[in-house]
Amino acid sequence: MAGIVGVARSNEERLIEQALATIAHRGNAGRMIASHDAATFGQVWPHAQAQSAINIRRHRTVLHGEIHNWPELAVGATCPLEALENAYRSQGPAVVGQLDGPFALSIAGSEGVFLARDMLGRSPLYLGRHQGAVCFASELKALAGWAEDIREFPPGHYYDPQAGLVEYARLELRPPLDSPAQHVATELRARLVASVRKRVSPGQAGAWLSGGLDSATMTALARRQVPVLHTFAVGVAGAPDLGFARAVADFVGTEHHERVCTVDEMLAVLPEVIYHLESFDALLVRSSITNFLVGRLAADHVPAVLSGEGGDELFAGYAYLKHLDPAELPDELIDITGRLHNTALQRVDRCSAGHGLVARTAFLDREVVDYALRIPPQMKISDNGAAVEKWILRRAMEGLLPPQVLNRPKAKFWEGAGVGDLLAARAEHLISDAEFQAQRRLPDGGSLNCKEELFYYRIFRDYFGAAISHTLVGRTKGAPVVQ
Repeated sequence: MAGIVGVARSNEERLIEQALATIAHRGNAGRMIASHDAATFGQVWPHAQAQSAINIRRHRTVLHGEIHNWPELAVGATCPLEALENAYRSQGPAVVGQLDGPFALSIAGSEGVFLARDMLGRSPLYLGRHQGAVCFASELKALAGWAEDIREFPPGHYYDPQAGLVEYARLELRPPLDSPAQHVATELRARLVASVRKRVSPGQAGAWLSGGLDSATMTALARRQVPVLHTFAVGVAGAPDLGFARAVADFVGTEHHERVCTVDEMLAVLPEVIYHLESFDALLVRSSITNFLVGRLAADHVPAVLSGEGGDELFAGYAYLKHLDPAELPDELIDITGRLHNTALQRVDRCSAGHGLVARTAFLDREVVDYALRIPPQMKISDNGAAVEKWILRRAMEGLLPPQVLNRPKAKFWEGAGVGDLLAARAEHLISDAEFQAQRRLPDGGSLNCKEELFYYRIFRDYFGAAISHTLVGRTKGAPVVQ
């Protein structure tokens, strides 16, 4: 994933150089710094996103993300940056509502900088001020130590020097479809195929493959579109994910790569994970450890991978959702999908960007999301004697996956990878009850949920001190709390 940094003041190359150095891991293919009339920008980019980065000196635009429909934005544009700049000059801020793809971007103008982020927050962006001027970056650590009033740039918003922060899009309930299940399944498959097609190309195709339904869906659809697909799985010895991933890889015919790790290896990489993740949320960190390791494995083979993130939120994959009244399900799915930006999507971003890798989330394509929000709840959780989560997605993928995977119940990423409660047990061993009660209170009066979270918070604090406020850390909904 690319990385961007900027400040609404010209001739600040030295400042931006220092900030950009803290996120150099995000770009293994190139870096550039440019000063314009009222801004100084910096960008690093990986091999898979080089087209979205060249040339920020010429086009006064920085982009972290991918605009799939950039040729349609401005007639005659020759690259995404030129298309964005030209479309913005002619149409103004409203152009962001037309963009197809994940993005965090800034365009320099005579009055300052224009900023925008996609509706779901698939590309990270943080906002601050430096000596009164607006500044921004892809990671918090790039702003720490020199920016004030640091906060997350909200998804679905743009910032205009005159109008300030403006919401341009939000997740909302859609009128439900009135179509038979088979028609819905066929249309859903078609939209997923089109989404994957935007995100894979021969010679650089890979997929994270946990062996669950979502990653298996991405793998099966991608394999039919490229001659060679590399897949990657990581877990402890005996982890169920490893066996299911091999079953999918054999069934669809991928070049499969597997790594078996130990608890000691997970503990050894834990500080690096927390540094990149910029979080101490227990469930998020727990799920990020094997995700970070599978990111490292994938980066040795391909520049980009598909991730199955978003499938559970759009199609009701979590166990607790089966116990809701069907009338409550659409609102709940809107809520948990809207929370992805600083939890699971942050994990996907940091566990790929930490290795100069690009992870693409095809379930979160705008056409797929729009259609998924219209699918009736009874097609997402079907109750024919026993509640089945993601029923319509399973129906859409019939014939493309082995039966044991197509019918596999949901397992949380860290559970399927075999992490389970291993890290919680280590925290229980290291931290006494008295220590937990004495240290669980956060500076703003909030609390850490459990000993495992205190274990991670200590590492977070050692890295960042007060430079990154704990109030900027996303918290997983429904995480267990020890009283």
